[in-house]
Amino acid sequence: MSDAVAWLVKARIEDGAYSHKAGIRTGVMVNGGGAQGKTETVCAALAAFEADWLEVNAFMNPQAVPGTRDLLAPVAYVRCPVKATPVSTCQRILDFFGEDYKNMRQEDLIRTVNAAIAAHGTKALVIDDITRLKLHRESDQDVLDLLLEVMSMSVTLILVGVGIPLSGLLRRGRFDPVARQWLIPPVRDRGRSPNPEASTQHERRFEMVELNSFSYDSSAEINAWGDHLVRLEQNLRLLNDTEGMLSTGPMPEYLYARTNGVVGLLEKLIQRGCRLAIEEQSEHLDVSLLDRCQVSPTDMPDLDAESGEQPVIPPVRKAPGRKKKPRNTTFDDFGPAAEDAG
Repeated sequence: MSDAVAWLVKARIEDGAYSHKAGIRTGVMVNGGGAQGKTETVCAALAAFEADWLEVNAFMNPQAVPGTRDLLAPVAYVRCPVKATPVSTCQRILDFFGEDYKNMRQEDLIRTVNAAIAAHGTKALVIDDITRLKLHRESDQDVLDLLLEVMSMSVTLILVGVGIPLSGLLRRGRFDPVARQWLIPPVRDRGRSPNPEASTQHERRFEMVELNSFSYDSSAEINAWGDHLVRLEQNLRLLNDTEGMLSTGPMPEYLYARTNGVVGLLEKLIQRGCRLAIEEQSEHLDVSLLDRCQVSPTDMPDLDAESGEQPVIPPVRKAPGRKKKPRNTTFDDFGPAAEDAG
């Protein structure tokens, strides 16, 4: 699934970057649960595009004027503020470019953002945690209008978030497991929102893709989970041979039960287990060692719980203890001393 997301993101950016036609580029919305690896997948696609773009253009901005050729940033990445406003969103974007925005009004900030995107030759702008926008707030609706204006700069906009179909960004929708895509129903009542057209504008300008956690429902999905564990164990920095350490025996099912197939939880669990294995000089991961490791929300402080970014962390399932058999008391148990006492 991550390969499909990376392909779509890179394809959309390339389609827009290599097109000489002015106008709005089709954006991408990447939806999924918390700690599913959405940001890592998108950033990997951005890095691949940037490497290709720089090589094609000899590491220079082909549209830059003399004296500004070093102002080249083919891709930009920012995170949506928890309580976003057009001002704070513009400031986040300008922080990425290192632009000074002191004492600027909102219209000046928007103009400076547009100028920075053009001057740096930016072809793709990623805004992470986009579902921190709550569309019942008027300021959040203004942020949506700002994003539509940014898209008019011929830049491909990539929005990443948790629960996008239910957030109002694309209207309430449902996921079709057969077509493996989100279906958005037609608008029936346009009078419930202060800006009822905002969501439909985004629907027409974005393609949404889903990044799910690993599943254990079919052989193909189980094999995909095993392949991921193989790649993970190949990158472990333990002194013992790590081949098969995570992908054989009871480990695949155990790791799935501990993480629900969420790659972010898996990463934190393995990271904590490796530290314990190194400190104890065992240099080996197994079920008994990982049973002593617990992942908590404090391991992911950058995820906003109110926006649904924190994943559900399964508790450690302790092995049931052996029950003691009840002792059957008979007359013989008391022996001759008991008989004399009687």
